[in-house]
Amino acid sequence: MSQLSSLQRLRALKAMRPQILAARSSQLSTATERSSSPHQPPRVPNLIGGTFVNSKSSSFIDVLNPATQEVVSQVPLTTTEEFKAAVAAAKDAFPTWRSTQVTTCQRVMLKLQELIRRDMDKPALNITAEQGKTLKDAQGDVFRGLEVVEHACGMGTLQMGEYVSNVASGIDTYSIREPLGVCARICPFNFPAMIPLWMFPIAVTCGNTFVLKPSEKDPGASIILAELAMEAGLPKGVLNIVHGTTDIVNAICDDEDIRAISFVGSNTVSYSLFLFLISSNMGAKNHAIVLPDANMNATLNALVAAGFGAAGQRCMALSTMVFVGDSKLWYG
Repeated sequence: MSQLSSLQRLRALKAMRPQILAARSSQLSTATERSSSPHQPPRVPNLIGGTFVNSKSSSFIDVLNPATQEVVSQVPLTTTEEFKAAVAAAKDAFPTWRSTQVTTCQRVMLKLQELIRRDMDKPALNITAEQGKTLKDAQGDVFRGLEVVEHACGMGTLQMGEYVSNVASGIDTYSIREPLGVCARICPFNFPAMIPLWMFPIAVTCGNTFVLKPSEKDPGASIILAELAMEAGLPKGVLNIVHGTTDIVNAICDDEDIRAISFVGSNTVSYSLFLFLISSNMGAKNHAIVLPDANMNATLNALVAAGFGAAGQRCMALSTMVFVGDSKLWYG
């Protein structure tokens, strides 16, 4: 393809910008609202103490298929009592689980990665229905999380401490890594499988117990992964799942039994979590630098993939281009 045709493609994309902006403000929003559907779609359960239980909440949120706007399921606004029960289950399970041999924990992860491979398409299809990714993108979402499960299979080596003898006269130093207790994860909507799998496999293999709050927009993948974790042999109470919005996030932050919080998402939510022991990946501003000798065809393809892959809904989505040197040709 010639440089001229590449310029034509670039101008065509610029010409489409008003249409893209108009589509963003259309009525076909993926934002969730309190359910008013006359039909009763399946309701997403909580996982408390090793049992999937339907919430007693009177408030549910419709989970929408962004391609069709059909209601896929309904997710509860978990009650305070249910949340406390989930934390209590994790706290009760901690003493026994922290004393479990690391080789036993590793075997659970080895079985979990086998089961995820076996059922790869099940969470992927759910992600396509709830989050809107193509099936290939959704399979990639699951696979990236699977890589973390595989990493957790080597925890016996990863959590080794350190020892240095005779750092001073008659003094040796050593460090050991110990589990904290009940940990929690607050998940965003854009990677419904990968981001939960970033945290709970590592946390539980280290001897912690866990409370997971999936995004209210696409909770199904987390439930599927939890089912597989239970099948793999994860004991009751080690992994718990609750659903909701701001109230549950605040409850996680305020609960004194939760020793650490992991969060991926917007700057706004992260700012409210800074007072806690937290691992936070928040907001991103990603740049592409185009040098004067860049091949136009290759560069345009790379920019489109970087900016619009996963529908642009990822932390590393490209938002800014920096042109080095003479950019007149690109803008002409």
